[in-house]
Amino acid sequence: MEILNLIGRDQELFENDINKHEKELHKRVSSSSFLVIGGAGSIGQAVTKEIFKRNPKKLHVVDISENNMVELVRDIRSSFGYIDGDFQTFALDIGSREYDAFIEADGIYDYVLNLSALKHVRSEKDPFTLMRMIEVNIFNTDKTIKQAIKKGTKKYFCVSTDKAANPVNMMGASKRIMEMFLMRNSANIPISTARFANVAFSDGSLLHGFDQRIKKGQPIVAPNDIKRYFVVPKESGELCLMSCIFGENRDIFFPKLNEGLHLISFADIAVKYLKSLGYEPFLCESEQEARELVKTLPKKGKWPCLFSGSDTTGEKDFEEFFTEQETLDMNQFQKLGIIKNELNIDNEKLDYFEKTITAIKNQPTWTKEPIVELFYHMIPNFGHKETGKYLDSKM
Repeated sequence: MEILNLIGRDQELFENDINKHEKELHKRVSSSSFLVIGGAGSIGQAVTKEIFKRNPKKLHVVDISENNMVELVRDIRSSFGYIDGDFQTFALDIGSREYDAFIEADGIYDYVLNLSALKHVRSEKDPFTLMRMIEVNIFNTDKTIKQAIKKGTKKYFCVSTDKAANPVNMMGASKRIMEMFLMRNSANIPISTARFANVAFSDGSLLHGFDQRIKKGQPIVAPNDIKRYFVVPKESGELCLMSCIFGENRDIFFPKLNEGLHLISFADIAVKYLKSLGYEPFLCESEQEARELVKTLPKKGKWPCLFSGSDTTGEKDFEEFFTEQETLDMNQFQKLGIIKNELNIDNEKLDYFEKTITAIKNQPTWTKEPIVELFYHMIPNFGHKETGKYLDSKM
């Protein structure tokens, strides 16, 4: 399956930029040590592979998922083999005491890259998962930056999201608040980040879900009114590495919109995907019909699909990588734009956020309303829309 074709492209986005800067990239990576946090997720694996193949002196990878880490190592050994440098993986939760002990034992890295995140809009449906999203996306990031500062790390990279630009959901807003914490820490360590599009067929994504549905003999379901920009996993790794190595303090890298990167609907990708597997999509009227027909249609070369409009909380009508207020550098790279930020810290706001979250956490249990209210305080133009429906209530 050729992912590029499925998202309507025939060429990798950053090929020219990577080729032009490859000599410098290889020189910097091969003479440096790296810690990749959240390195076994889809983007984390892509970044780890981009670093590994340029022969780093030290590459340590941390992730909470032991199984994904095993697959990462098998993938690397099968694709690239071995390096002279120190390559090790650690199945650790970065919020844990074990992780802190791991950092104390060594923790000496030139570059720390943080790819760990709760990335799903569905994770904001209840206050408990939402609180974990805040912990992972904001406080763990803040904690790992402070550890990097203490250990003398040269540069910290952290991944953001396009959904942080004018956010409409709590996930995007948590990343926007994370960017505010990055700004505060950038007074003490150079930090760069990246906002980018959906990573096609990344773990847990809707496109990854298509793959799972086919394997399990289940119908394909997709919204037909939502269009998104997509990058392939390799491109996500390249974008992060370029920002990490070449980004100046407070830079946010993003893919430029051009003829190579265009909007495509999930339903359109579903149709292309099924056709690449030799199936004609068969449009169904209901979930029940789709579940019934999947027992018979595939034998006739057809696959039941349910395409409909989206009515769940947190879906953004369109995607954007930057806002009108942000300053851009569109000249340094061919296919990469950069948001340039001056040092701008609102300590009072950040302290209030930390204090309020701690106070909520200290209660025996909690509700979602005060957390949403706090997000509005942090982002006054927050466009959060609560429809009462979440993705978990759909097929």
